[in-house]
Amino acid sequence: MEYKNCMVLCGPELEPFYCSRFKVDGDTIGAIDRIEKANTVKGDGLVIIPGLYNSHTHMGDSCMLDGTTGLTLEEGFFRPDGYKYQELAKLTPEQQVPHIVAQLQNMVRSGTVGHLDFREEGVKGAEILKAASEQVGLDSIILSQWMTSPFDSATLMENKAELTDEYKQELDAMLAAGDGFSESTMNDMTDPAWAYVKKRTQELGKLRAIHCLENWGYRNLSLEMACRGDLIRAIEIYDPNIIVHMTVANEEEQKLLVASGITGVFNPRANANLGLPLPPIKGLIEAGANMLLGTDNAMLNNSNMLAELDFTYKVAKSQYGDAVNPPPQEILKLATSNIRKVFPDRYGYLDKGVPANFVVLDFSTSRLQHTHHLLASVTTRLGPEDVLATVLRGKAIYESKNFN
Repeated sequence: MEYKNCMVLCGPELEPFYCSRFKVDGDTIGAIDRIEKANTVKGDGLVIIPGLYNSHTHMGDSCMLDGTTGLTLEEGFFRPDGYKYQELAKLTPEQQVPHIVAQLQNMVRSGTVGHLDFREEGVKGAEILKAASEQVGLDSIILSQWMTSPFDSATLMENKAELTDEYKQELDAMLAAGDGFSESTMNDMTDPAWAYVKKRTQELGKLRAIHCLENWGYRNLSLEMACRGDLIRAIEIYDPNIIVHMTVANEEEQKLLVASGITGVFNPRANANLGLPLPPIKGLIEAGANMLLGTDNAMLNNSNMLAELDFTYKVAKSQYGDAVNPPPQEILKLATSNIRKVFPDRYGYLDKGVPANFVVLDFSTSRLQHTHHLLASVTTRLGPEDVLATVLRGKAIYESKNFN
């Protein structure tokens, strides 16, 4: 596989170069022959960028698009009575898989090579997603949660109970079926239970993730349960690899995330769709947090990361309040090279000798060929129709019928 006279975003900083050749050897980039740095399109109009990572999805609710319209976060998404869980309980795996496949295909058509899915329904849910992912061919990283809640509300408020042997066995089964664990919020388990999950995931080399500060209720309930907010509990007791949302994080909480070294995930379109504040993109980027980007629930948003990048860039510009910051590559990194801090084998950037995970874009059209700032156009102007190919480990998992 070889492309000539093309533009390539190179290295972790996504520097745009005009290249005489971009060559793939097997599953690895064999050569990037750079001619000159350029921010306009030169050559034949092919632009090659790193494959995008969608770092927060819930593909399980692909079969109920916009079903939570008009519902609060609690009414739509909280267990056991939330709309999502009530509807999922009605469906067989055979009913779920085609809908999940359709959403995964939407991702690869828009340049996404992999995603982190926060999958409901325990082992069953992980197996459903794996079956769908195998059909599409993208990199699905599966973080599971319990089939049913381990504790009732009274036990949670006491915050003392341990996990029963039944739930410990289910945890081991989930970790065997997937890549890690993520219950919805810190308020869904007691501190001793979180400590056990941390210990067991460390023993098995599995990932840990959690949703924090999506709204004020997360913090307030945690204060009531444990005399500490949900973010500080997550950092001290659970030590996750990834913390999702941070939507209502105040300045002190933003500093806590940075000091912890834990990677966070923004979900601006999902937050906006629920009528929540937009996340503090400016504050967390300026503070030095390593941040990623995700589309969240399939029933809230389409899973198109190009749309998420566009929205996020414009929200960030508004928060910075000037014409300069942030540069577009800082937003593009949220879906590319920032991933490597969590997954050292998933580089998120293009260089000789790294995995061949990339997207080929068509900038030969009259709509795109006259860009004066390639990085800005990549971040804000693309749709699935501009994607010619999505390549994972040297294999095309999507090719446009217009690409030859």
